[in-house]
Amino acid sequence: MIHNYFGKTVVIKYGGNAMIDEGLKSAVMQDVVRLAGMGIWVVLVHGGGPEISNTLAAMGKETKFINGLRYTDAETAQVAAMVLAGKVNKSLVVLIQKNGGKAIGLCGLDGGMLQAEKLSGEPDLGYVGEISKVDPSPIEIALDNGFIPVIATVGADAEGQIYNINADTAAAAVAGALKAEKFILMTDVKGLLRDKDDENSLIPAISVGEIPKLMKEGIISGGMIPKIQSCVDGIRSGIKEVSIIDGTAEHSVLRELSSETGIGTLIRGE
Repeated sequence: MIHNYFGKTVVIKYGGNAMIDEGLKSAVMQDVVRLAGMGIWVVLVHGGGPEISNTLAAMGKETKFINGLRYTDAETAQVAAMVLAGKVNKSLVVLIQKNGGKAIGLCGLDGGMLQAEKLSGEPDLGYVGEISKVDPSPIEIALDNGFIPVIATVGADAEGQIYNINADTAAAAVAGALKAEKFILMTDVKGLLRDKDDENSLIPAISVGEIPKLMKEGIISGGMIPKIQSCVDGIRSGIKEVSIIDGTAEHSVLRELSSETGIGTLIRGE
């Protein structure tokens, strides 16, 4: 129940339709403010892919995808940093404060929070990064001073090259570095489904040890694979538990933390 999280850190990865629909966006920020008011240390990590695409289109620049993944050239990396750390981040800060909270906008460049290197492997996605190290001290300073940290997922390497970083991966890494009590991954589905076409086939809880079998069976497939892998990495880094929830339902974050059983799929360590 929700009182179990008093004085503990909860990291929320915010994205998907909950970030596009204005009603859902307001409901999420209300939940964040309410949780912070209850003495829970809330950290909000966000993406913003559609906003990047819209900005590139307004500039007359085509968004290039390779196997469904955004290719990020040098100019796109600069645009991503501008949009995520600027427009998207500050709009969320303003919305939290409109709902009575006290927020501060950060990005992975601040204080060297997200140290990155070029994502390895094929296909080559340009300036898309993977995290090499997380320095949680800027987040901890914000929390210690009563702020709700709102984090945009761009990072840089030792030479100052900026990289766009997958928000699920970055949020899980941040949660791991903070040894968060809970990491909530907001998606556009109920959670992990045994049958992707049947919402009633929700798997309420799994352990890290069950994941290879579920992958082999094809239950974890497609876009859910990197999400689950980032959750596993986070648990191994120190997160107590992860919940994958449907962000398209109003006040889903509050409902998740208020429920004894949760509303999505709970992932625990061995």
